[in-house]
Amino acid sequence: MAQEWNAALYQESHGFVWQLGQDLLAMLAPQSGESILDVGCGTGQLTAAIARSGAAVTGIDASAAMVGEAQRNFPNIAFRVEDVRRMTHDTEFDAVFSNAALHWVQPPDAAVAAMAHALKPGGRLVVEFGGRGNVAESVRAAEAAWKSVTATPPPPLPWYYPGIAEYSSLLETHGLEVTFAVLFDRPTRLEGGLARWYEMFGGHWLAGLNAQQRAAFVAEAERQAAPKLLLDGVWMADYRRLRVMARK
Repeated sequence: MAQEWNAALYQESHGFVWQLGQDLLAMLAPQSGESILDVGCGTGQLTAAIARSGAAVTGIDASAAMVGEAQRNFPNIAFRVEDVRRMTHDTEFDAVFSNAALHWVQPPDAAVAAMAHALKPGGRLVVEFGGRGNVAESVRAAEAAWKSVTATPPPPLPWYYPGIAEYSSLLETHGLEVTFAVLFDRPTRLEGGLARWYEMFGGHWLAGLNAQQRAAFVAEAERQAAPKLLLDGVWMADYRRLRVMARK
């Protein structure tokens, strides 16, 4: 099942997604006159930051709701509804950038092939997304809650969380030389709580439940997760991020 995005909820309660991408922008170091593609642009905040450098930036996202919100936020920037796996850009960009999006894309090989094809020779790839072990406790709690509420096996997870060696090998297969890679923990405060996180990112669980089951699922997931993710009254996401730079 494809993830359905609530762009307004994303922008209202999940600003940490792009706020935590600011240092990734520093690694991208966009320059005036460059052509840059932002893959999985969401509601456009990081795309706009790239544009402020003087680079010509294009933001793409598979979600029409996200692209619509991005266009409203930044009407002078080019945004398109486009699936990275099906891009046909041919050596057009000096850089391809992506923050917190590629873990939603499967098969990952198709995305890497398309991004590599979009880069000019010598162009750079700068990406960060969920890495191996990402949200492990959030998933464990949700799957336990699902079984408790439905007495059936939980649905398959929609995410791709690779380690450094796995993703570096994939990039090299498509002609990209990895110049930097790190997998790191990033505990992140959830302003809307764990319930709001499941509402935003857990559609594969919630879509199969009626209203009464949803309430029971969230309550049980919170109970399961609280010992590790509720710290001094604050819900934390157990994020692990994979950050990679490569050159064509």
